[in-house]
Amino acid sequence: MGLAQMTGPGEPGGGASAIRVLVMGVSGSGKSTLAASLSAALGAVFIEGDDHHSASSQDKMRSGIALNDDDRMPWLIRLGTLAASQTTNVVLSCSALKTAYRSALRAMIPGLKIVFLELDLQTAHRRVSVRSNHTFPATLVANQFATLESPAGEPGVLSLSATDCEADQLRAAMHWLTPT
Repeated sequence: MGLAQMTGPGEPGGGASAIRVLVMGVSGSGKSTLAASLSAALGAVFIEGDDHHSASSQDKMRSGIALNDDDRMPWLIRLGTLAASQTTNVVLSCSALKTAYRSALRAMIPGLKIVFLELDLQTAHRRVSVRSNHTFPATLVANQFATLESPAGEPGVLSLSATDCEADQLRAAMHWLTPT
């Protein structure tokens, strides 16, 4: 399935005031941790992207084989459809490494805001190396950086350092998403 097939208009979910946010970054950036905290703070549905990979994609990653567009597009469609179907605030955790992936998610999830957790290769590799019982091995971290197209400069993006403490990240994201 090509990228163009996913970038058509999606069905909006929820009301105009619902907050829709994607927490993205490379593996090891802490996107799942921040997304879970953010969803709790917003009273939002939390969608953990890793929970929605196909069995074949999980097998590839466990074997140290990087996913390609053909592997990722059905996954992104599942995530976009699930997020768009929510009738309340929603926080999605997903790597969304390429501009085309983010564009596709934006087309499916109107009003999507993006929090990008920036991290350097060495720190990401160290963090992923110490994780246990995770589908994503440290051998694939370099591929994530090779694939990453930074969202800096895209509209509706907040960039945060992945090395800042979680409380600071959460405070900055909440201030950005819910200004007073």
